[in-house]
Amino acid sequence: MTNGLVTDLYQLTMTNALFKIHGHERKVVFDRFYRKNPFNGGYTVVAGLAHLQDFIENFRFSKEDISYLDSLGIFYPEFLDYLANFHFTGDIYAIPEGTVTFPGEPLLRFHGTTTEAMILETGLSMILNHESLIATKARRVRTVAPDDALMEFGLRRAQGHDAGLWGARAAMIGGFNGTSNVEAGRKFGIPVLGTMAHSWIMSFDNELDAFREYVRQYHDNLILLADTYDVLNLGVPHAIQIFQELKEEGKLPKKYGIRIDSGNLAYLSQEASRLFKEAGLPDAIISGSNDLDEYTIQSLKSQGCTVTSWGVGTKIITADGTSALGGVFKMSAKEEAGEFVPVMKISNDVEKMTNPGIKTVYRFYKKSTGKIITDLVCRADEKAPDGSDYMLVTETAKWRKKYIKKGTYRVEELLKPVIQNGKNIKLPSLAETIDYADRQMDTLWPEYTRFLNPDAMEINLSQQLQTLKSTIIDKELGQK
Repeated sequence: MTNGLVTDLYQLTMTNALFKIHGHERKVVFDRFYRKNPFNGGYTVVAGLAHLQDFIENFRFSKEDISYLDSLGIFYPEFLDYLANFHFTGDIYAIPEGTVTFPGEPLLRFHGTTTEAMILETGLSMILNHESLIATKARRVRTVAPDDALMEFGLRRAQGHDAGLWGARAAMIGGFNGTSNVEAGRKFGIPVLGTMAHSWIMSFDNELDAFREYVRQYHDNLILLADTYDVLNLGVPHAIQIFQELKEEGKLPKKYGIRIDSGNLAYLSQEASRLFKEAGLPDAIISGSNDLDEYTIQSLKSQGCTVTSWGVGTKIITADGTSALGGVFKMSAKEEAGEFVPVMKISNDVEKMTNPGIKTVYRFYKKSTGKIITDLVCRADEKAPDGSDYMLVTETAKWRKKYIKKGTYRVEELLKPVIQNGKNIKLPSLAETIDYADRQMDTLWPEYTRFLNPDAMEINLSQQLQTLKSTIIDKELGQK
């Protein structure tokens, strides 16, 4: 199956018109960034680069695709012939998956032709926006349950097959331990997890028989669903009976317990834990599910909830609370007479103005703590900060200057090659990415991870970039 039609019509009509005037292979540079953190939070977690590589590597127009486009009657035959042989030949640099990022800074830099940039923009944005959104939502859940087991259960509520598949991977980058999605388990090597549904219990004449049969067939990891009828009067006592029988036989597994999928989880979990302890089963796991998110889990924990294993589905896979990340893809440079000329969007809405030129991003870390000081967006050809005294100047308030003293910081360039000359660069494994994502969270001060009124990380522009931006604005607006 090809994916050449995974784009918007106007992308094709624009490139069709550029083809007519021989402007379709002009070299350009685009930046991808976003303007606001999702969920009213203080950061965003990057995800989606593996999917992006796969998407671009396989981006082709089939004979059927070309035939369909021809049937629309709006494309030049020569352009359709060109599309029939289309494949990406450029370069992409991106901030690695798992990195925490902030509004306004380039998460991705795209080098290619106008045709490549326009046709690939829609799919590229779709992938990165969606998966970064899921990874960020998952990380927020992990923040309130740092030591608990987190299971992604969202496939049946996902908005389509790919959303469920790649969303499960993104949830792992966000800090989850596994998924119920079997296909994701196979494709990405993710641990697959699950217990049982109410339909299993209801397939038997009584709950006890259902538990006993499940234990007989699946012995090593026994989490029994306890809320089909009555959690405290039936579910938990029946589970206790089963586990005591196993204990007497010397067959009680290391992992055993119950899952509660309805009712007051705080109260029910506390009472269930009490009953298990009184029965001589203090190690019983209490697992909870039922429309959970970071806010609900945080509240439940504050009430003394004893759940230590959470199944989170709908509100993870749909990124409940923010429908879209809102990432944008804007031209920053174009080729003229063999050289790249910086360009920018100038808008009456200041927030929608873009930063010109070919840029990179440097992150400053405080040596003594390992925490992020700030990110610096600058021209790619500028000299990188080298550890000496450095001064940051706020673009909108140039009187605000921040001095970073020599020897107190280290610097890392964030944009890394992902695709070069149309060929994929090997990315870290998912396991490596997950470990990296966990370490990234340690670089954030708590002020940026809290849910209520988190601090906003200030992204600085280098003085050279600020000067370039002002020069272009003055020129375009006819000012001297």
